[in-house]
Amino acid sequence: MGREELAALVAVLTKQLEPGAENLALGSWKIDYDKKRRAFVFDKCENECYCEERPAVVGMDGTIIDRGGPLFD
Repeated sequence: MGREELAALVAVLTKQLEPGAENLALGSWKIDYDKKRRAFVFDKCENECYCEERPAVVGMDGTIIDRGGPLFD
């Protein structure tokens, strides 16, 4: 990531901490940057082999691309 992406990540995380905000980053084990979508992927899998939730995806501008959530009901 470059400066622009890091500044955007700080802005996204700051917004996530605002009172009343839907905190999609909470519970993340890993944060990746998807260059193709210009978005941050908040991965909630404890390890690479097993996962119960799909990751939340938030664009650099703060738009929610995918809220993520349970894979199983």
